[in-house]
Amino acid sequence: MTTNATTPGTASPTGTPARAAIERVGVVGSGIMGTGIAELCAKSGLDVRVAVFSETSLDTAPERLAASLDRGVAKGKLTPADRDRALARVSFTRDLGRLADRQLVIEAVKEDEALKQDLFATLDKIVEDTDAILATNTSSIPISRIAAATRRPAQVLGIHFFNPVPVLPLVEVVGSVLTDAAVVRRAETFVRDVLGKQPIVSPDRAGFLVNALLFPYLLSAVRMLESGHADADTIDQAMTQGCSHPMGPLRLADLIGLDTTVSIAQALYEEYKEPLYAPPPLLMRMTESGLLGKKTGQGFHTYA
Repeated sequence: MTTNATTPGTASPTGTPARAAIERVGVVGSGIMGTGIAELCAKSGLDVRVAVFSETSLDTAPERLAASLDRGVAKGKLTPADRDRALARVSFTRDLGRLADRQLVIEAVKEDEALKQDLFATLDKIVEDTDAILATNTSSIPISRIAAATRRPAQVLGIHFFNPVPVLPLVEVVGSVLTDAAVVRRAETFVRDVLGKQPIVSPDRAGFLVNALLFPYLLSAVRMLESGHADADTIDQAMTQGCSHPMGPLRLADLIGLDTTVSIAQALYEEYKEPLYAPPPLLMRMTESGLLGKKTGQGFHTYA
């Protein structure tokens, strides 16, 4: 009987050295997306280390993770033993240096190009494994701009999850013109076979595939509200009951975060220079006033 299986350090059937399976994952950022990515990786049996940016987050991030896992238990999707094993696989640190041994690092910080470039320049110096993948969860920033901040752009790509990470099945895998094709294939395989998600390969253009389609729709809903054509409840009702969308566009913008919505819209407009991507004045005024959606309790709708 013949087999194509290889063990770490042995040659593959093509004669190239086989890369070790990804078992150690780093996550940078402990907000909703970072915590969701950490939870997904932990439930997939991986050793996860989360880098946070404040002492407060060393308390709040584990609490957020535990609360999400507890909801899984309450809904019957996890056993208490599953929850405990997942929690045991995740550690938290303020020291980026503790990501040195990671085979994959996924960045999930604020949608700010300069911040991400600085972070990747630092990770490039820290992560020791030359085969390690440095991934960004950016929603809109072209990967090539982030990769250019490193000395290993061939190892940099986008792995774009959707909120809530543990629930939504799709993940965009985005390679730049600098990314090694083998790295893209490795990331696809990891997303599909280890994380149990459905990967699609998206082009390295602002917004990639999903957000390039989604955001003109969201921004059109804001313009409709701004013009007085209809109120927020009616606009959302029209799309949920008339088009079978699970959530209306304004409530979805609230969930994404209106500040993040502005950042993505600005990146799309910078790339395409088309008016449909420009953030409407109402959206700008709301974010400037701290009305950021669900995370602040007030956006186009009010939340407890």
